[in-house]
Amino acid sequence: MRADRAAGTFDVKVAPLTSYNSDDAFMGRMSIDKQFHGALEATSKGEMLSSMDRAVGSGAYVAIERVTGTIAGRQGAFALYHIGTMDRGKPQLSVKVVPDSGTGQLAGLTGTMTIDIDAGNHSYGFDYSLPELDE
Repeated sequence: MRADRAAGTFDVKVAPLTSYNSDDAFMGRMSIDKQFHGALEATSKGEMLSSMDRAVGSGAYVAIERVTGTIAGRQGAFALYHIGTMDRGKPQLSVKVVPDSGTGQLAGLTGTMTIDIDAGNHSYGFDYSLPELDE
């Protein structure tokens, strides 16, 4: 396995979807469309479920997105899962590669991603491992 780090920026479009539990103002469902730039050149599509109490700044979300593109010169796709919480304004986020979700030259990919948002600009850090390609 070869361990590495990728970093760059991404553009994201989040749009509301019809929620299964539409009677509850605290629940939400959104689509996620991203374009990654930098060491990871890729697009992704996913969905997010959330629960939020804006009055106290607390909530949680879960999301899964399918990422398709190139990293370290290798093409393929993989899935990421997100688990995020906000406890009275204090955020905590975990974004990891779904085990065994890699395809093509990204088969066997493992890793974790960080997401930073500064003045509306999004960036990522991706610590990942890939098996060596057979020569």
